[in-house]
Amino acid sequence: MIKKILIVEGNLREENQSFTEGGIKTHTESLRDSIDYFTKKLEIDVVNPSSDKNISDKVEDLNKYDGLIWGGSSLNIYNDTVEIRRQIEFMRECQKKIKKILAICWGMQVAVTVAGGEVKKCLKGAHRGIAHNIEINNIGLRHKIYKDKKKKFNTPAFNFDEVVTLPSKSVLLSSNPLNKVMGLNFKIGESDIWGIQYHPEITYSKMISLIHFRRERLLNKQAFKDDDEINEYVKIIEEEKKLSDKDSRMLELKNWLEFLNEN
Repeated sequence: MIKKILIVEGNLREENQSFTEGGIKTHTESLRDSIDYFTKKLEIDVVNPSSDKNISDKVEDLNKYDGLIWGGSSLNIYNDTVEIRRQIEFMRECQKKIKKILAICWGMQVAVTVAGGEVKKCLKGAHRGIAHNIEINNIGLRHKIYKDKKKKFNTPAFNFDEVVTLPSKSVLLSSNPLNKVMGLNFKIGESDIWGIQYHPEITYSKMISLIHFRRERLLNKQAFKDDDEINEYVKIIEEEKKLSDKDSRMLELKNWLEFLNEN
């Protein structure tokens, strides 16, 4: 029987339009490509809670999905906007009706917030296209999300915020020097949520494109001090790209897709 999954687009429609105009795939497009690498035997729907006008109709249909993947965004969960509130409310409904959720970066932050955890701006800095030295803890080594993953690894990542308070009965799976919570698992309502604060589904090439695309924004946010620092940092990511293996990079997605197919 073919499984049905829902992909949630976290970015606003305007941000995605600017991606397209800049020749960059949206996060949903990147995710679809990565899923297709492992399997084409899925029925996939896409929803954008911030922008879709018929979101209430989609809420009524949530029971039909075997799983959900909630992707990244440039939003900050602690900003009180209509668009963010719509995403929070949609996640609340998903946690009532969908059993298996993979929550990626922004998706994890929304899932954690709905479940009673807290997300704040990371005081130690940001992951700017890459996260170094993520270490899987002893519990994480036994979790299905990290099956066959090296205990310590680098990965594509782009985030300025971090989970500072875990939801009740959460299990921390991995950390790095910048963010204590890089991987976690918790259950709430009907959902078993696997959360990661990074992007196995996005290539390093896209991360480099995003840095150039967001150059002015990143300088204004003081994520980089000047163009020279940006150029030097891009070189670091390019070197990691040479070392990176596609299958190893995307193991978390592969493992979740295998979990989806379990009874």
